[in-house]
Amino acid sequence: MRAFLVVTLLCLAAFDAASAELAASVEGKQVSVTVDGKLFTAYKFDGGQKYPYFWPVIGPASGKSVTTETSEPYPHHHSLFFGCDHVNGANYWQDVNERGQILSQGPNVIEQGERVVIEDVCLWKQPEKEPVIRDTRRITITAPDEKTRLIDFEITLDPLVDVKVTKTNHSLFSARMVPELSVKAGGTLVNAQGAKSEAGTFEVESPWCDYYGTRGGLTEGLAILQHPSNRWFPSKWFTRDYGFFSPTPLNWEELDLPKGQTLTLKYRVVVHEGNTQTARIGERFAAYAN
Repeated sequence: MRAFLVVTLLCLAAFDAASAELAASVEGKQVSVTVDGKLFTAYKFDGGQKYPYFWPVIGPASGKSVTTETSEPYPHHHSLFFGCDHVNGANYWQDVNERGQILSQGPNVIEQGERVVIEDVCLWKQPEKEPVIRDTRRITITAPDEKTRLIDFEITLDPLVDVKVTKTNHSLFSARMVPELSVKAGGTLVNAQGAKSEAGTFEVESPWCDYYGTRGGLTEGLAILQHPSNRWFPSKWFTRDYGFFSPTPLNWEELDLPKGQTLTLKYRVVVHEGNTQTARIGERFAAYAN
């Protein structure tokens, strides 16, 4: 097993040896990230939003976003994002901004070239009230080969008061695929155990899930990998055939975070050409985990 893992990591290292030029620039209220001069994604942080999010998230083959910025049903799902409902009675996921917002304090691009690194501090607060959480997030974006883009998202939640999150399906790191790639449109949602669609993946613990489909003759997808250091690993998943998926335990249990007790969560997003097998999602998880 150890020998297999070493071989896997060496193969991935060789596979990921291609060098692309990554750049990032702050343009208004978003950080635009390019790969070899072409837009890959933007980190949007306008103060009028519910929370910061990534959109577009452009597939390496099609040049089109694999995620939707907003779409029925549930247009409050914004592409690739982190949020939470039921936080001390407030809502940092949907509803009007008066119920709560996650407000960026202004992201900084601290590295670009072989990779882009963005750091941001966000405050979870309601208007005219003191913030209840400060989060610090570090986003690392790489392009290991022409068929793959990676977004590493690390977030540390620092409760400024005692925080209680009651059971909610609206929680933590999430993605919303474009309708054309959804299971409803003929796409595939699959977890690490090989179970498929909402029926096979909902409420199932798994280290990763991949969502892919074919559009215009090109197959592309997006996988979310959970880091083994995460609390609850491997988390249960909240999944939907219309295109939403999220590793979140909070649909089934509550969370208490005393003031000052931080919680760090790490995720890797793999935006890929092809299906789960050709994109080597299992091997990429092994590399991420080790």
